[in-house]
Formats: sequence, C-alpha cells, structure tokens
Amino acid sequence: MKILRIRDSWIWLLALFTLAGFVETIFYSQMLAFTPLYLPKLGVDEADIVAMVGAITAISNAVGIPFLPFWGALADRYSRQPIIVRSFVILLISGSIGFAAQSVWVFVAARAITGFALGNSGLMLTTLSERAPQARMGLAFSIMNAAAPIGAFVGPLIGGPIVDRWGFPTLLVIDSVMMVFVILGLIFGYRDDFEGRDRGPILRMAFDSVGIIWQSRRLRALFPALFLLFGGWMMAFTYVPLVIEELYQGEELATAVGLVLGAGGITTLILSPILGILADRFGYWRVLFSGAVAAVLLWPLPALTSDLFIFGIAWAVVNGVISSVFAISFTILSLSATREVRGRVMSFAYLPVNVGFMIGPAIGSLITSKSIFGVFPAAAVFTTLGIITLWVAYRQKD
Repeated sequence: MKILRIRDSWIWLLALFTLAGFVETIFYSQMLAFTPLYLPKLGVDEADIVAMVGAITAISNAVGIPFLPFWGALADRYSRQPIIVRSFVILLISGSIGFAAQSVWVFVAARAITGFALGNSGLMLTTLSERAPQARMGLAFSIMNAAAPIGAFVGPLIGGPIVDRWGFPTLLVIDSVMMVFVILGLIFGYRDDFEGRDRGPILRMAFDSVGIIWQSRRLRALFPALFLLFGGWMMAFTYVPLVIEELYQGEELATAVGLVLGAGGITTLILSPILGILADRFGYWRVLFSGAVAAVLLWPLPALTSDLFIFGIAWAVVNGVISSVFAISFTILSLSATREVRGRVMSFAYLPVNVGFMIGPAIGSLITSKSIFGVFPAAAVFTTLGIITLWVAYRQKD
C-alpha cells in the first residue's frame, strides 16, 4: 500500500518525469554536441560540415512536426502513458541505428527518426499539472523543465571524455542502456489515472487539436511569440560546438565541448528554481518578461571574445538565463489552456523549440558563412522580436 501511495504522489511523479526528461536531453544534447565532430569519420568533407550540421538538425525536427497533433489526439482517445513511453522507445531505436551507421546517410536517418519522439513533454506536464498543488505549479514546472537544460550540460560534459577515448558509437550504446531503464520506469513507476473519453476519429481529433489553438486568441499569438523568443537560442546552441572548435587549440576537442556546454547547465541548475519561486510569488508573466529582457542584453557577449575560457563564461550566463525563461514559459502555456483541452495543447509545448531547431540552423548556416560568431547577436534580434510578440499574446483575452 505504501508503494502505491508513493506512485500517486505528485512529488514522486515530478521526480520520475524530471529524470526521464533529463535522460532524454542527455541523448539530444550529445547528438547535437558531437555530430559535428563525428561527421568527418563518416566521410563528410571539412568544408561541408557547417552546412551538413544545419541540414541534419533541421531535418530531424521537420520530420516529426506534422505528427504532433496525432500524439495529443491519441492520448485523449486512449491514454497518455503509452504515448509518453512511445517517445523513449523511438529514441532507443534512433540510438541503436546511429551506433550501427557506417555512412552519413544512415546516420542522418537515425537523427531523423528522433522527430517521431516529439510530443511527450507536454503530456507529462499536463499529467503533473493535474496532481501538483496550484500554489506549487511554478516550482514544479520549473524543476521539471530545468531537466532539459541541465541534461544539455551533463550530456556533453560526461560524453566528451568518452568520445575522445572510445568514440561516439560507444556513447550511443551507453545512451541506449539508459533509455531502457527510463522506459521501464515510465511503464511501472506511476499509475496513469487519465482515461480518454473522446471516441471520435483520430484524424478529426488531430485536426481539432490544431483548431483549439487557432480558436484561442491568446494561444494563437503565444506560439509564434515563443518561437521567436527561443528560436535564436536554438540557432546559437546548434553552432556552439563549432565555435568551440575554432577557439580550442588542444587535442581533446570533445572534452572541451563538453566542459563549455556543461558550464551553461550549472547556471541553469542555480537560476531555474529561483525563477520558479519568483514566478509563484510575483507572477509568471512578469518574471517571463524580465528574464527575456535580461537575455537580450546578454546575447551579444559570447561574440565579443576570442578566448575560450571567457567565451565559456559568457555562454554559461546567457544560456542559464534563457533556459530558466524557457522553463517558466511552460507554466504560461499550461495556464492559457482550459483543463478540458490542456493535454492536446501541451502536446504542442515544444513546437516553438522544434520549429526553432528547424528554421534557426537554416538561418544560422547563412549567418555563419560570414562569421560563426554572428549567431549570438542574431539570437538577440530573435529574442527582441519574441518579447514584442509575447506582449501581444499577453494582451489577448479569450
């Protein structure tokens, strides 16, 4: 009985979902960080790496976006738990194919498969929102969403030495083993009380999910606002490993990439819970706007240095701030939807970031043809436009 009570606890659910998101982001961050270093081993010419990195990142997100409405619809029709588990099974398959890849095109296919894993975080957040006390919503969402940026620093940090010594395929084996444990934890670690009641055709439900967002004036404005707010972040994050490669003079490049990206996660670990507590006390919108303005002021700093150590500090600060703002944005999105449709809306929660990963690197490939450091002031422009459109969304009333 005690075990059953623990499984029903919102704190336990928060811990389980946070761990799952943490492992998931470790996988994604290692793919992003070490793909540029691994492509030459698959036969890609040095001159083509920058363009190939942008193309692979864009493709892997573009593939999965059209299927986002179906995951929310299937969750509402049947149950959320199997749809959540589905995404981690797909990542396990992707890691296995990436390990076996002997050509760049097989590796691209492995990256593209990850697009079918989209839509899990929103469903986990929706489930958590139904169990966490209202007064702890900001803190709970901040802790869970901090798993992503923290995983983004732990992944490269622990993965760099492994790649330097044993190669990227070995790292994918380790990731696959961790994914198996996550899958088992999500299957047996909590009880899904949600039962879908909509028995309509799945295709109609999927289109209705898009319609729910379009019919809400706030949601209709909020999604493009969040895309602009975080699109520059996704663009910059994609090319940071190549910036480090340009600044680093040693032989253990993967370790250097891991250390620099790791520093950004440490600041997130500190700032994200603080912003969550401040948001619970002073208001979610107020903290979201304040953090976004701070990010605009900080974005140009990484472009002003030619020293790797100073660059690492600048990146750590700006990444920590924008990651913490990112965590708060999920609370805003959840509270902008009614309980009846929150699951479907939150299945699109990562859509702005996914679109950012699709469009950002494409724009970044043009910017980096002039200077790879140009992505940082460009990110400031993105974020500024995001603040403007976010204010429009804030003013909308349904």
